[in-house]
Amino acid sequence: MKEGKFCILACDDEKEIRDILSLLLTGEGYYVITAENGIEACRQASEEVDLYILDVNMPEMTGFMAGAEIRKKYDAPMFFLTAYSGESDKVMGFSIGADDYIVKPFSNMELLMRVKAALRRSSKTSKAAEPTKNQLTLGDVIIDFDSQSVEKNGEVISLTYTEFKILELLATHPKKIYSLDNIYQSIWNEEAVGDETIMVHIKNLRKKLGDNSRNPKYIKTAWGRGYYVE
Repeated sequence: MKEGKFCILACDDEKEIRDILSLLLTGEGYYVITAENGIEACRQASEEVDLYILDVNMPEMTGFMAGAEIRKKYDAPMFFLTAYSGESDKVMGFSIGADDYIVKPFSNMELLMRVKAALRRSSKTSKAAEPTKNQLTLGDVIIDFDSQSVEKNGEVISLTYTEFKILELLATHPKKIYSLDNIYQSIWNEEAVGDETIMVHIKNLRKKLGDNSRNPKYIKTAWGRGYYVE
């Protein structure tokens, strides 16, 4: 946080969009940093930034490229702004580690609601949280719902907000099979745009948990039906 406020970095090569984002977010009490290209966004990225909003189509360094660089160091929630509502942009963004996407032209109210939700629920802790009662054990993995953190063999596993919510959904409903559409609708509360989006998240989750996709220990596959945990 900066000056006791949540800090948001908003990056877009269009000054009009930067001004709109800055006006909207500062009006809600957030501390806003703006960047006009991906290179500048990477330069301004830091532990103090609580949420990133990156435009996809920018010259020199795209939002995807900037997001990938930022994700190498920082785990704060990340939104992508895109002019396209198709699945390809969303899959690309989620594979990088995005938590949400916002399609232009966006609704001011919807953007603010998504920002508030992400900041409210995000967990930025870099070390294991203090033990709480609101935990669930999945084999040697400990899921802490209060801090939204995941720990395996004493080490914290860094998950994006969306990855955590998918793991939480499956882990709190053991043996229940969720189709790709079920998972999508549960997380985003909207109709699914395609199977690939969730498959990317499951792949990322398995990789971070050290799960073997051919013989998974944590997130299992019900072929032709969906995913579940035991």
